[in-house]
Amino acid sequence: MKEKERRLGETEALPDGAAIHAQGLVRRFGKFVAVDGVDLRVDKGEVFGFLGPNGSGKTTVIKMLTGLLPLSGGAAWVDGLDVRMDAEGVRERIGYMSQKFSLYDDLTVTENMTFYGTIYGLRNARLKQRMEATIELNGLEPYVNRQAGKLSGGWKQRLALGCAMLHEPKMMFLDEPTAGIDPVARRQLWDLIFELSGHGVTFFVTTHYIDEAERCSHVGYIYYGRMIADGTPAELKALPDVRPAGTKRVEITAPEITRALRLARAMDGIRSATVFGQSIHALVEERFDLGEMRDALSGHGIHVTEVRTLEPSLEDVFVELTYKHKAVGGWATE
Repeated sequence: MKEKERRLGETEALPDGAAIHAQGLVRRFGKFVAVDGVDLRVDKGEVFGFLGPNGSGKTTVIKMLTGLLPLSGGAAWVDGLDVRMDAEGVRERIGYMSQKFSLYDDLTVTENMTFYGTIYGLRNARLKQRMEATIELNGLEPYVNRQAGKLSGGWKQRLALGCAMLHEPKMMFLDEPTAGIDPVARRQLWDLIFELSGHGVTFFVTTHYIDEAERCSHVGYIYYGRMIADGTPAELKALPDVRPAGTKRVEITAPEITRALRLARAMDGIRSATVFGQSIHALVEERFDLGEMRDALSGHGIHVTEVRTLEPSLEDVFVELTYKHKAVGGWATE
């Protein structure tokens, strides 16, 4: 009885509208701290993008929030349930799509969905109805009799997502759902995610792709176990570290981009410069004369195609924050 009372009291302390609320999450593996004091909140119906380099703890955080890894410290609630007290209850309410394809290659699409639907407690007419609805929503009709192992990467991910959503969870955890699939399949999968979000499903998605983060309603950036940024894309682009007073951002386009970068970084007034595709994004002091920079590069035989001011992108945000927060210690266990 006391345990139930304590759990109810903690749940009542949740912020209104929070699908996920974590305070001071810590995960240790021996003496190594893989996740170090992570706070985050995801509101119901949001698509939360969780970014960070390989080994920074993204998968570890997901496993903690889904009850697959015990917390070494801190607290977390998912859909109103305390992860420490009711990990099984959390897993019953969520859908989880792991980083690696985890379905059965030798079973067909229909057989995989039947198996996972049964695990979720679906039976008879209810199982049939959910399978039909999920197959239609995910566009799997042409492949229902094909073995999962013979599907392309994109269709494997659609099948994995379909199996994870059979029991109609309102909270979905997707760990690198678009890794290794082609750009068209990536876009189609994200279109499906946003369609489901429009029906009230909350998504917690880890990704390496900045363009995917740009589409999220909220973004968190974890670096070597610590959250170093958390907000909407617009809020992150307006951070003082990204837009310091007395500075501006410029894009420099030139054919010899590597040599141009080396020369630009040595110029007085350029605080940072990084290659972005076929151009350079630079943070420069407001007084910096772009014409003089063009002339200086031309003096070294580099033809500057274009120089223009620009608004920071999320990639600019993460580059600046990564430079500021240099890693201390080792890599997190993913």
